Amino acid sequence: MQCLRRTPLLRRCFSTSLARHEIKDLGSLSRRLIPKYQESNEGELLSLQWPAPPRNILLVRKDCAPAVSDSLIEFASHIKSTYPSISVILESKTAAELHSSLPFSVYSASLEERPTAFHDKVDLTVTLGGDGTILHASSLFATCSNVPPVLSFSMGTLGFLSEWKFSEFKRAFREVYMSGAGAGDRAPVLEEPLQPALEVQESQMGPTGWSSVRGKSMGSTRGARILMRNRLKVGLFTADGTETTPIRGKTDQGQGVYVMNELLIHRGKEPHLAVVDVFVGGRFLTEAVADGIIISTPTGSTAYSLSSGGSIVHPLVPSILLTPICARSLSFRPLVLPSSTPITLRLSEKNRGRELEVSLDGVNLGQGMAVGMEARVWNEEMRHGKNEWHGGVPSVMRRSMGGEAHEGWVGGLNGLLKFNHPFGEEF
Repeated sequence: MQCLRRTPLLRRCFSTSLARHEIKDLGSLSRRLIPKYQESNEGELLSLQWPAPPRNILLVRKDCAPAVSDSLIEFASHIKSTYPSISVILESKTAAELHSSLPFSVYSASLEERPTAFHDKVDLTVTLGGDGTILHASSLFATCSNVPPVLSFSMGTLGFLSEWKFSEFKRAFREVYMSGAGAGDRAPVLEEPLQPALEVQESQMGPTGWSSVRGKSMGSTRGARILMRNRLKVGLFTADGTETTPIRGKTDQGQGVYVMNELLIHRGKEPHLAVVDVFVGGRFLTEAVADGIIISTPTGSTAYSLSSGGSIVHPLVPSILLTPICARSLSFRPLVLPSSTPITLRLSEKNRGRELEVSLDGVNLGQGMAVGMEARVWNEEMRHGKNEWHGGVPSVMRRSMGGEAHEGWVGGLNGLLKFNHPFGEEF
């Protein structure tokens, strides 16, 4: 410490070793942990099983929301102080804005330069925002077949996909962090705070590090519950069969990219209806004349598809939804097809407009669909054997009381849509 004497009676002290709040390169982190998903007795929900404590946590926030940014700082500070071995990862924009507000270094990478930087480093993704924030987080892994688990806190306009309230963040994160720890890895029940002399870094507390976490054992059957949300693979192809999907970082050909909600093709600003040939399972189904067509997952059934008259489908139902938007023919109705059914949408030569707009999960690709081009959709295979799950978006669910496996989805859906709500009363 150095002291600056300003008056005989007043001294102003300051430190010459102020903490540096750095943004470190994501590449210096260890490779990600790949968890297992075990079948459980709670319906078709799975149990998260880490091979070791998760270390690299990606935090994704809702933009232009100061309250959400404050919550991210609170959350990051808590997990860093409670679980010292954790490294906090932020998107480059978020890191630039918030790293100086955090008392520790964060990790980031420019996705413009390294589009797949998160794929090999992120153990767990935490979102703070609405459904759009979850879709954005999913898009960061649009070319990755193995998405990290997603823990979502509802802090946006809609909450179809978000499970947790932010006020529950300490309990929610601990449940995810400890999921998979064996009985010998947990600390015993602690009735009194640990003495400072006994507080040591997690790396010094045995081979796994779970033993450094204070508090009661969660029990061997209290793993975090996982709902595996199916994705679709989508690809744009030219008339000669060449893939031309304009996704940053995509290098493989003919493999498409993953979407969590839907593919949308739409006439956009063109005044004429779109004319699209629809093929289902390799067979011609119909010539659709409409404003556009949506192909969605069950998760996406409560988004644009629902607004266009499509059915609400539970996320555990293996299916694909094909929903026309304002079709000219009233006989063309929304369809629910088996998840294994490939679908092709080909822009007909009868189409009077120049091209159709194409969006994936609400984001316009910036590349239109010209006459003769095709949008091909096929299913993502997730299950490869007993307790062998690869693919999908593993979403952490709240543990409902009473043992009802789908209580959260049913209650949330009813609460948001106000089923059978008395007419004329305020919500």
